[in-house]
Amino acid sequence: MPIQPGGAALNIANGIREFARVSPHVTAVIDGDQKLTYRELRDRAARWANALLDRGLTVGDHVAVGLGNRLEYPEIACGIAMAGMVMIPLNPRYTTAEAAFILEHSEAKAVVVEESLLDVVAPAARNIRHIVVVGQRDGYPSYEALLAAQSPVDPRLTVPEDSPFCIAYTSGTTGQPKGVMISHRSRTLTFYLAATEWGLGTGRTSLAVAPMYHGAGFAFGYAPVFTGGTVVMLRKWSPEAMLDLAERHRVQSIFLVPAHAQMLRKLGTEAIAARDLSHLDTLYFNAAALPFELKSWVFEAFPRVGVHELYGSTEAGIVSNLRPVDMHRKPGSVGQPWYMTEIRVVGSDGQEVGFGGVGELYSRSPYLMLGYFKNPEATAACTTEDGFVTCGDLVRVDEEGYLHIVGRNSDMIITGGVNVYPREIEDVLLEHPAVTDVAVVGRPSEEWGEAVTAFIVLAPGATFDAAELERHCRQTLAGFKIPRAWRVISELPRNAAGKVVKRDLPD
Repeated sequence: MPIQPGGAALNIANGIREFARVSPHVTAVIDGDQKLTYRELRDRAARWANALLDRGLTVGDHVAVGLGNRLEYPEIACGIAMAGMVMIPLNPRYTTAEAAFILEHSEAKAVVVEESLLDVVAPAARNIRHIVVVGQRDGYPSYEALLAAQSPVDPRLTVPEDSPFCIAYTSGTTGQPKGVMISHRSRTLTFYLAATEWGLGTGRTSLAVAPMYHGAGFAFGYAPVFTGGTVVMLRKWSPEAMLDLAERHRVQSIFLVPAHAQMLRKLGTEAIAARDLSHLDTLYFNAAALPFELKSWVFEAFPRVGVHELYGSTEAGIVSNLRPVDMHRKPGSVGQPWYMTEIRVVGSDGQEVGFGGVGELYSRSPYLMLGYFKNPEATAACTTEDGFVTCGDLVRVDEEGYLHIVGRNSDMIITGGVNVYPREIEDVLLEHPAVTDVAVVGRPSEEWGEAVTAFIVLAPGATFDAAELERHCRQTLAGFKIPRAWRVISELPRNAAGKVVKRDLPD
């Protein structure tokens, strides 16, 4: 293989290699009563790489990973990279049919899966020769047994830094999932800058709350071990379990999605104040817009914590970040472009919008995807000739250049010939004490073309009063933005990243 121009190639295995050498006895991963030092993490990753190579797989082959957040996730990802192969993350909540689509489309040659998911994944992987089980199941090779039989010597197989380390399948909120190819260079730079921004590196302890099969969950769960810190695994989400781990391990940085904040809020500020969270200094949010009313509660519940809100996507990586210094003076904003990121906001006329305008957000940075796997048409549809990528999100640019998400192109409502952005209405409704969650969509209407329709989740003990909610909205919103139809729903349909899947709302 030719020498990489400019020196050694960036690779997601390199951080673990480096810290296994300089701080071998530092704890890298904590999972319940289990711990791994950096040396143990590197050695186990190398054993896994050698196990894959010993089974006949070669550089560039695709290896699917079906695990929840657990001790083995960082070492398995690192080992796949050491072997020069490509990771295919599987959502633990997939059905057999969904897993089968991913495995077939991705051309996976091997699958490693935890025993609790085997009954779903094994039928989906019936055409794959190599199925390895984390745990024990008769008839399947055990992950631990494979590791024990292999050498801990790193095979040191290299790949170009602009080749994919993984193919992450989108959550499919708008149709069949697409495989997003993410390069070693993209993720390595993300790890380093995430450590700089959110305190994930040497001497720091972070909590892996978001699922690591998801793009952001992996980035912020793996970045601590790539940069010399410690990551604590939260196996199953509950607000109490998160607070327990944060208190016990003196956690300093936590990445959350807004749905997590909603569930923490239900515990009450008193339950949070009763914990010793004195080491916690950074919370950062992503995946869905954090309504300002909920953000204000976060400030109240965690008064000594710096709160960041970032915006990004699987395809574009991190695009913008609103830092603590701007949190109170820029309500509803997701900040300005992140490190090394250029943006372009394009109106419906195809021209860039100025301050105060609304348009579709495009970005260009080192974090962009390589494209969609086996789908050049979809790649071309979201990529400009000069290398900017869009995911279809609409933003408003304020007078200082800060970005405010107003919705998605596909979510925009046209009622009576006027464009309405659901996010604006949702934020207003969330300010009402009777509403704990909301999604606003357009529904077909003979009179208006589309009728603004609100699906609301009531707060505990609250009763539905449409007239009261309308009065509340009219204090802030123009008449054409007021919902014309209301539906009370027990919970909103969300994907594992916390985003509302509006196409799954009832008709």
